[in-house]
Amino acid sequence: MSVLVSVVVPMYNEADVLPLFVARLRPVLESLPDETSNGSARYEVIAVDDGSRDQTPVVLQRLLREWPQLRVIRLRANAGHQAAISAGLWRASGAWVVTLDADLQDPPETIAEMMALARSRELDVVYGVRTDRSSDSRFKRLTARAFYAGIRAAGATDAPAGAGDFRLMSRATVDAVNALPETHRVLRLVVPSLGFPSATVGYRREARAAGSSKYPLTTMMRVSVDAFTGFSLAPLRLATWFGLGGFAASVLLLAYAVAAKLGGYTVAGWTSTVVIVAAVGAVQLLCLGVLGEYVGRIYSTLQRRPAYYLAYDSAAKVPFERDHVPSEGHD
Repeated sequence: MSVLVSVVVPMYNEADVLPLFVARLRPVLESLPDETSNGSARYEVIAVDDGSRDQTPVVLQRLLREWPQLRVIRLRANAGHQAAISAGLWRASGAWVVTLDADLQDPPETIAEMMALARSRELDVVYGVRTDRSSDSRFKRLTARAFYAGIRAAGATDAPAGAGDFRLMSRATVDAVNALPETHRVLRLVVPSLGFPSATVGYRREARAAGSSKYPLTTMMRVSVDAFTGFSLAPLRLATWFGLGGFAASVLLLAYAVAAKLGGYTVAGWTSTVVIVAAVGAVQLLCLGVLGEYVGRIYSTLQRRPAYYLAYDSAAKVPFERDHVPSEGHD
């Protein structure tokens, strides 16, 4: 039987929250209407265990015996949130695919609204947008706003502000994402860049139901670097603008020096010299750093290393396979 809805759930050390997550997700999926058969929708849930070190694999195996629609995939090592989602998308067979984290900050109940909107307006993508983030820290809200503002300013993509990795995608969208050869995927920008018909559904972002956040500051910074260098050439153009600015400043300093010489007075001292040299050196190092990020991406692409290695798939006939998916360095 064909699958109508696939739900891809990446997880890392989520043993504490899994029972709560299943208790909310399963009733939602079992109550989805199937317009073709006037019954409940046929669905599958693909849980991608991203190398968890707690009891997550044990809990998943127990759920596997109790939930026929559950498919468990385990990666050999922690490959990152985006790599785990990619592993799930590669195996999802549904006409519609939802990506959803297990921490219950994004409400599973919104899936029904997403499905209804996509069908009524013939959309390919419906993004879950966090209209209320009061449960997040002030720092998290500020950095999130700065991230999306920077992305829009750089002209990288038209990603909806406040949209994370909670989205509904059509089969055509998933196939397009799987066909992309690019490295360092940031799916919250990859999907909008396709330009498929889309809309948004707002919801209140809840506090994490259990466990701890898997997005520390270092991870958010890495995501930001991947996002900017993967979707915009604006950072590269910084070198050009800095060079033009330095040239203009040099012309002004030259004019000042000539005027001072002709006027019979000069300003002696080493402070101005040190400041100028330090400023030029800082600009040069910044430009080299930006260039290095892009060269690193080229190097990673040429290596063609898989983004993850599969250790276990409850639906596979073989215990191990190697997926030839471009490498990525996400959180």
